[in-house]
Amino acid sequence: MKHLIGRLAPSHRAVPQWRGSVRSTLAFFAVAAFVAVPLAGPSTTVANAWFEPGTAAAQSVLVTGSGMGLKREEISVSGGWGVAPAVGRPDPGSAQAIALDLVAGRGWSEAEYSCLVALWSKESGWNTFAHNSQSGAYGIPQSLPGSKMASAGDDWMTNPETQIRWGLGYIEARYGVPCEAWGHSQRRGWY
Repeated sequence: MKHLIGRLAPSHRAVPQWRGSVRSTLAFFAVAAFVAVPLAGPSTTVANAWFEPGTAAAQSVLVTGSGMGLKREEISVSGGWGVAPAVGRPDPGSAQAIALDLVAGRGWSEAEYSCLVALWSKESGWNTFAHNSQSGAYGIPQSLPGSKMASAGDDWMTNPETQIRWGLGYIEARYGVPCEAWGHSQRRGWY
């Protein structure tokens, strides 16, 4: 029986080592080109200036792998006590796109925007109508009570921009920058 198993088992041929490194190199350049093309657009606005190739603030991407398996990792950014994953450009017209413009308008860095995205993803999932039935917190920044956001506009219950403006003002007044608020949230579970 042993002699039959040996004949039925697939043969294991050695794969030359250079083939794996060539595949990894080609895959690296393919992914780098795929990532770089959308970033190399001709127009630069406040919202996409951080992501312009060749600038100090351009997002760093690390591609690793061997053979055909690739792994794309975004390098984390940090500020203060907070560490949040780097984020790319948000969908135009979305609450995150509004926040990107407002964060850039305050002169805050890409790292601060990444911390804000992480913070409000945890708090409300960027849902304008998010309501915590236990605490009464409301909206994207989870204002407690939600009516505090009326100071930013009468449409605070339905307008994501009004909520974001209020939330950024709250963060600046209490923590200085979003990464400090994110760090507090990571340590305490709230901000």
